[in-house]
This record gives sequence, C-alpha cells and structure tokens, in this order.
Amino acid sequence: MKIAYVVPGPMSKTSMGKTEMNRRENLLNRWAFEGTTVKVVDVPNGPASIESAYEEALCVPATVELIAECEAEGYDACIIGCFGDPGLEAAREITTIPVIGPCEASMLLSAGLGHKFSVLTIYDSMVAGQEHLAHRAGVLDKLASVRATDIPVLELMTAPDQTRDKMIEVARACVAQDRADALMFGCMTMSFLDMADEIAAIVGVPAVNAAKAALKQAESWVSMGLSHSKKAYPLPSKMAAGITFEQMRIA
Repeated sequence: MKIAYVVPGPMSKTSMGKTEMNRRENLLNRWAFEGTTVKVVDVPNGPASIESAYEEALCVPATVELIAECEAEGYDACIIGCFGDPGLEAAREITTIPVIGPCEASMLLSAGLGHKFSVLTIYDSMVAGQEHLAHRAGVLDKLASVRATDIPVLELMTAPDQTRDKMIEVARACVAQDRADALMFGCMTMSFLDMADEIAAIVGVPAVNAAKAALKQAESWVSMGLSHSKKAYPLPSKMAAGITFEQMRIA
C-alpha cells in the first residue's frame, strides 16, 4: 500500500525544511502497518503555515492538483497534511482513491472514545473555525470545547518542553472544566510532536494524534476496498467532458 502525505504548503522552503519533511515521513512509516509505505510531498508554493481560513484558501489549488498527480502516479490514498482539511471536498471530486482529512478522521475517532471530546488548537481566533469543522464532520453535539495554546505553528518545535507543558495545562483544563472524555490535537505540527500517549497518561483521558488517525483511516479504507462516494463527490461536469485543469483557467 502506497500513501502520499500531501503538505499543502512549501514546507521544504521554510525554516522547517526537508529535514522536517523527512522526520514526519519517518514517523508516519513507523506508525504504519507492515506493507504500508508513506511518502511526504509538499506543494511548490503557498503559505508557510496555515493558521486561518484565508491561508487555507490560498493553498487549495496547488494541493488539489498535487493530489491528482499522486493518484496518476499510482498512490493508493492521499492524506491532506493540514488539520483544517483544506480542499478535501474538491480533491475527492477529482479522484477515486481515498483522500483523507486529518480533522474529519480524528474528530470521528474522538467522538467514539467518550461522550464529549475537546480540541487543542493554536490561537483563540481559530476556535470558531474548528467548531465549524466539528459541525461539518457531524459531531458538534459531542464537542466539549476548543482551547488554544497560543503558540504559533512555526514555534511549536523550537521549545518542545515549553510546548509540552502548555499542552498539558490546556488539556487538564479541557478535562477538569469542560468535562472532556477525550482530547485531540487540532494542528498537524502539534500531532507530529508525538506527545499524545504521554499527555493521555498525565491527564487520564485518550488523546488522539490527528496525523496517526488520518494514516490509520487511510490504511483501513484501502484495506477494505473503500473510497469516498462519487455520488457525494461527483467529478466536475467540465472535467467529465474532457476539459483539463489548464483549460478551465482563464488567463
């Protein structure tokens, strides 16, 4: 099984660079079942990090096109490497292989782990957007809270001990004050810190790593011969008529 983890930003050109892409690829392959190979790829241009709906919108065209290329290259599934699942519906329209959104995958998983779950996010400005994502995933009634760490994406890895302490502080508040039965990380960089098991043990409830949840959903769908419904995500009529990406654009 070949899975592409598609980063919807030019990570290789940022301060994180190819070193971080390789680290994430190694983690994904370590988490994967035997027989699964995961390749991390990034788009050639776009925002360095995605912390708003505007930045998500900027990254969608290049991300969707790269996912289409991955299907043409023979990948069995693609994961969108951003918690907001930017371009998920569009990518599913133009593909037949499974396209997995980490937010959708981890919210559906978290909703099954208890009566209520909470999301740890980056900024307070992202709370409403993640509540909307819970609504879109159909689990808003199981959302206990969304709480922010107030650590920017590009700074999460610069002081990992400080980040860990803040995540534990926020996680404890979710459990004690919001009555969360489970937690999930609303940021892929947060998930790739690989602290879910440690934090779960400290606060006493399951913690879902969004990157791992997306990977396991991809493996599950492929192993079961399942993919998204083309009735729900039909091929755009122009493309069905043979019009290409390039022809759809007006210069």
